[in-house]
Amino acid sequence: MEKDTNPWVAERSRSYSNGKLLLTGEYAVLDGATALAVPTKFGQDLVVEPIKEPQLIWGSFTHTRECWFEASFDIPKLRLTSATFTSDKEGSAEFIAETLHTILLEAKKLNPDFLNSENGFIVKTNLTFPQNWGLGSSSTLINNIATWANVNPFTLLWNAFSGSGYDIACAKHNAPILYRLEVASTTLSHQSTTLSNQSTKSNYQPIVKEVAFSPSFSEELFFVHLNQKQNSREGIAHYKKHRTEAKTLLPEIDNLTQAFLKANSSKDLEKVMVAHEQLIGSIIKQDTVKKRLFPDYFGEVKSLGAWGGDFVLVTGTNDTPSYFQEKGFNTILPYKKMIL
Repeated sequence: MEKDTNPWVAERSRSYSNGKLLLTGEYAVLDGATALAVPTKFGQDLVVEPIKEPQLIWGSFTHTRECWFEASFDIPKLRLTSATFTSDKEGSAEFIAETLHTILLEAKKLNPDFLNSENGFIVKTNLTFPQNWGLGSSSTLINNIATWANVNPFTLLWNAFSGSGYDIACAKHNAPILYRLEVASTTLSHQSTTLSNQSTKSNYQPIVKEVAFSPSFSEELFFVHLNQKQNSREGIAHYKKHRTEAKTLLPEIDNLTQAFLKANSSKDLEKVMVAHEQLIGSIIKQDTVKKRLFPDYFGEVKSLGAWGGDFVLVTGTNDTPSYFQEKGFNTILPYKKMIL
């Protein structure tokens, strides 16, 4: 029998993507604001093993190595044949399977050779963080599949779903980044990182620039989990109701991002955090997380990403962990234990 030379059949492969946190520009990054984002030490990998059977057998594993989702597809038509699901993650086996199916089909549209084989694969994904942390289980999956399929991950994201794409950029970069969306026809800076021009459903081009951001006062910075997973789609939908007002404030948000990046002390950073929280709060018509949950906290608190869940950034001291633990928030990570 002639040897199959299809690169998706030949050998075992592994890809890995970083998780993410958005420090500034939440919501407004969708409309072209410059945001500061950081990759995390936590992420997700994807391991592919070739098999002779014409099936794609999928298994998704938690950070404790428990299988929370399994599915099987016929190859090459990618017909779903079975799905099982054990998790407190939102959705159901059918919903998760359809989401995965959508991503794989869009990847195949971008690269028709992908999964075009008589042979099959066993695929395993492994998270290194709890699912409810909100560090990017979806974005790391999309970036890993894009790597496997050899397609543009931003294109895959926008063709399959939506979003700004900053999380995809973090998945690919091992340093803090400034991220913004620019109209695709605009001339791009030679200092920016861009990807190939595959057609997308978006009129925007991601502009990514690695920056030096390693606060000398990082021992005064902590990430605190709010004990709930925020649905970013709901947050984005809420923001879109007020985006006309938001667009007029983009220069102000850009200035705050630069001020955040240049802060020389925790006191400097706190001023930026307060101003940023008040500005975004005025746009989305919500109280800041400090006002709602921690009005007596001695440091400052800043929402990250979609307001209402996942992690917040706080300034503080050695007393910070005990303050939040007494209020029932037990997941508290120092800056250097979170950020890559």
